Amino acid sequence: MSKEPKLSFKQQQLIVRESAIIDATNNLLAKKGFDLMTMDEVAAEVGIAKASLYKHFPSKEVLAAAAMIRLLENTLAFVRAIPPQQQAIDQLKSVLHWALEIRMKGGLPTLPAENTSLREAMLNNSRYINRLLDLNELMATLIEKAREEGAIRKDLPTDVVLFTIYARSCDPTLDYLRMGGQYTDDQVIAFLITTCFGGLQ
Repeated sequence: MSKEPKLSFKQQQLIVRESAIIDATNNLLAKKGFDLMTMDEVAAEVGIAKASLYKHFPSKEVLAAAAMIRLLENTLAFVRAIPPQQQAIDQLKSVLHWALEIRMKGGLPTLPAENTSLREAMLNNSRYINRLLDLNELMATLIEKAREEGAIRKDLPTDVVLFTIYARSCDPTLDYLRMGGQYTDDQVIAFLITTCFGGLQ
């Protein structure tokens, strides 16, 4: 069995720096959004020159794609680690709970759907597309299993349920409820999960 080649010190440095850049991008995307975030701010947050940032990521769109790939990879790892003996509906609730907790900590980047150049950059990024398809497939399997178990209405198409769960993870209701100060973070998360899966009836 052959060993993987050991990374040089310079290669390790590049990986650490890229990770720091993506961390900074996640924070800025969560706080300011894609349109208001600038490459200058990312470079300043990491403590590098803007020219160095462009060596790693040639555009803001490519950088945003890298942040979303990281999020998808982390989500895939979480979904795959959920105990399979759990009921499917509980697994779906666990995924949303995890995403909302990350959002509470300011670590869930969101991107505008109407930005054409950003959308093209994402659709042309095979790593992003492959991971998104993998996640959609895993989530769809759970949704269909939950439907078979009688936990999700049979008349709701899988894609409607899937995108409803995704949308709830970036629902502005979370921000409004937190700003009001009446509820704890745990209560806000519980409200969003309840209304997502149980509705208002």
